[in-house]
Amino acid sequence: MQRTVLLAVSLALAAAVGSALAAPVNYKTPDEVAAFKPGPNLEVVQGNCTACHSSDYINTQPPMKDKKAFWQAEVTKMIQVYGAPIDDADVGKIVDYLAATY
Repeated sequence: MQRTVLLAVSLALAAAVGSALAAPVNYKTPDEVAAFKPGPNLEVVQGNCTACHSSDYINTQPPMKDKKAFWQAEVTKMIQVYGAPIDDADVGKIVDYLAATY
């Protein structure tokens, strides 16, 4: 009988702690401080990339020697690994914009 009561109390306590930990967390994201640079195909980049990324995130990518190869690999990764719904016709435009401006 004591085991049953102890088990019931333990399960109730675990449920209470679990529901308290599962409560939604509200937070305010920081304001963006970077902006996309003007350039050809800016609208294509904004339409495809900003669903997941801020201009701040793109702006913080490290400098690289072969920008076009880097951005091609990044866009390909976004499509193949993360399932970004980017049309094939937009891939080259996005890569060209990012390589020219970042």
